[in-house]
Amino acid sequence: MKGNVKLQENDFRGARGFYEEALKVDPDFAEAYYNRGLTYKMTADYQQAILDFSQAISLHKDYADAYYQRSLAHLDHGENYKALEDAKLLIDLENQSSRGYFVLGLGYEALKRHEEALAAFSEALQWDTDNVDLYVNRATIQYYLGNAEEALVDLEKGKTLNPKEANIYNLHSMIAFDQGDYEAAYSWVQQALEHNSSQPYFYNNRGLYQLYLGNLEEGLEDINLSLRQNSRNLYALRNKGIYYAMTGEQELAFKYLKEVHDLDPSIPLVEAYLEKVSNGN
Repeated sequence: MKGNVKLQENDFRGARGFYEEALKVDPDFAEAYYNRGLTYKMTADYQQAILDFSQAISLHKDYADAYYQRSLAHLDHGENYKALEDAKLLIDLENQSSRGYFVLGLGYEALKRHEEALAAFSEALQWDTDNVDLYVNRATIQYYLGNAEEALVDLEKGKTLNPKEANIYNLHSMIAFDQGDYEAAYSWVQQALEHNSSQPYFYNNRGLYQLYLGNLEEGLEDINLSLRQNSRNLYALRNKGIYYAMTGEQELAFKYLKEVHDLDPSIPLVEAYLEKVSNGN
């Protein structure tokens, strides 16, 4: 796996060198800035990507692709309000396209402005009715808003378009878990992993379901696997706290749950388990 990633990064660096040579010949070559920005974005150098997309836009005011990519780079860089600004500019440029509304929805989702995100994704679907990602994103927002039935409708539509989309099955699992059907939740997330075994949050969800099915050590193994890939995943830290609460290790449970609560008290189950361990239950 690491070898493949390194090869891809070298490919991007090679392409970047080509665009840099082109810019030496023509410093006002907007497409070269745009394409170089893509190489920076693909190697997670979001700040440099944003600078290149911005330079492309300064040379070509109506460069819709550059606005789109810059908005996504802002999101990846944690600059959610700037992403919203670019999304709105993109909508002005191409108001009969899904792209601007798509990134608008992502921006509102990042800010937890779920009603606005729902409206944005719904508008995007008016212009792109066969986009699986849009159905999954709208289903996710419906889930956050507590509209499980509406979420399931969107997931079924997405599944008819692409039955191999792993996020469909993962969200199914989350809905089943909330409904108390832990066996179904486990089955759904297993299907997600069959379609994409590289996502740490799938393993984290499976770990949570294992805990609730009484398979504590198997659950902890999945949670730790997720944490090795992202040590600051608050949901995985929460789940580790739940594991310690279930095994009676109250001090460790309190430590993990309190850390998560301090960073984001809105995460489900945190307050309930924190109250349990605080009361010695």
